[in-house]
Amino acid sequence: MKILSTPITVLAHFDNDGTPHPIHFKLADKEIKIEQVVSVTEEKQAGNKMMVFRCQSEIGGELKPFEIKFELGTCKWYLWKM
Repeated sequence: MKILSTPITVLAHFDNDGTPHPIHFKLADKEIKIEQVVSVTEEKQAGNKMMVFRCQSEIGGELKPFEIKFELGTCKWYLWKM
């Protein structure tokens, strides 16, 4: 996987406790549905708390893994690896 660190727009729903669950995201006018969230971890990056979602989706007829990150302090999403 290649590190991208690209800001993205994500459609997600949140639990009552504020936990996000991503559904799909836009990348360069392409909408990609998140088919499976494999794992969720928390990490600190430059002092900012981030939730890391390791996911997979069918892109171009092929099942591809990727990572998206949610920055808790600013509520921004990033496509981290693909």
